[in-house]
Amino acid sequence: MSNFSGFYKLSIEEKLNLLKEKCGLTDEEVILLRKESSLGVSTAANMIENVIGTHSLPLAIATNFVINGKEYVVPFVIEEASVVAAASYGAKLAKAGGGFTAESDAPVMIGQIQIVDVPSIKQAMKNISEKKDEIVKYANTVDPMVLVKFGGGLRDIETREIDTPRGKMLIIHLLVDCRDAMGANAVNTLAETLAPQFAELSGGKVRLKIISNLAVHRKARAKAIWLKDTLEESTKSTMKGADVVDGILDAWAFAAGDPYRAATHNKGIMNGIDAVALACGQDWRAIESGAHAFAAMNGHYKPLTKYYKDASGNLVGEIELPLAVGLVGGATKVHPTAKIAVKLLGVKSSQELAQVIASVGLSQNFSALRALSTEGIQRGHMRLHARNIAMQAGASGAIEIEAIVSALVTKNKFNVDIAKEALMELRKK
Repeated sequence: MSNFSGFYKLSIEEKLNLLKEKCGLTDEEVILLRKESSLGVSTAANMIENVIGTHSLPLAIATNFVINGKEYVVPFVIEEASVVAAASYGAKLAKAGGGFTAESDAPVMIGQIQIVDVPSIKQAMKNISEKKDEIVKYANTVDPMVLVKFGGGLRDIETREIDTPRGKMLIIHLLVDCRDAMGANAVNTLAETLAPQFAELSGGKVRLKIISNLAVHRKARAKAIWLKDTLEESTKSTMKGADVVDGILDAWAFAAGDPYRAATHNKGIMNGIDAVALACGQDWRAIESGAHAFAAMNGHYKPLTKYYKDASGNLVGEIELPLAVGLVGGATKVHPTAKIAVKLLGVKSSQELAQVIASVGLSQNFSALRALSTEGIQRGHMRLHARNIAMQAGASGAIEIEAIVSALVTKNKFNVDIAKEALMELRKK
């Protein structure tokens, strides 16, 4: 993995050749990545409705990630400047403290069955409790989506009573082990299969039968230690390592105490998480909704990470959030570039994928807090964003773009008009 040092400096052709050598990409896969869009229109037309073409986003590689002692190159799909660089840098600094340790729960999803007009919710709960083992056995015998074959299936049944504007309702929770699938289709199918039994046992009317994206039984956690001496070496200021640690702790405490700041704090985390999820063909909208719902579960919107000092004064960061991801079904097995991304990542199970994604979220968040509490978030971000401005102004080719970027950075003015003026001057010369 030391060969990935300076990866960002390589040409696209050099990057592809390195990935071919180190990650085992085939000639055909490299050709797909070279194309303007590896997702053909005919494939896209079979994925969604009303297809008229495809829409490309940058596919990049984040480096330096060591998770549970294993080295990873992590695919990102995102259009925002500085995200990949920040995640890679956070991972690089974490290496000195041993990299990331991560774990994930069994891949259990919740299927919800809504029952209304129940004569006695208390009696219905009793009836369901008495029949629970029988229903679980029946479900795993019928097994409409063949989960049991792979070691999954219905694990448990829970009942809840909720108050709503339409009165009290009985909610059934099916706890379904989805193995390496994200599980939406399997859970929804099972809920529809079992709904008539719950209607009979409750005496009510079944309404919704649908998966919950608040996957509290399928959480992933990651942890890293950033050595204070490493943090001191990383800053371009005269700040001591202990001051950098305190600055990051104060930045995190701001998010812990203020939902306005917590929203932006968590958005930064999701910059990395969504980018990896999108690259690997995951349902990133489901991941987003679950993460933000989890952040607000105690009644107050909180950050998904926490930071503290260890006995030596080093910075310890942790993250925990629900991560419903899969390697079976969905775009993961249909989108050609998503398949390549999963191959590059080298994960063998949905739980390992969740561990990588959680580690990326923590690294992304650390880098943002380090930048905010030292030189400021805009210093690195705006230089990268300046490339977009240069292209908007009409610059083309590496020489022109880099010249305009340097001009914008020197003037510390980042807008298209300034870029156009600089481009005119450059072309006159």
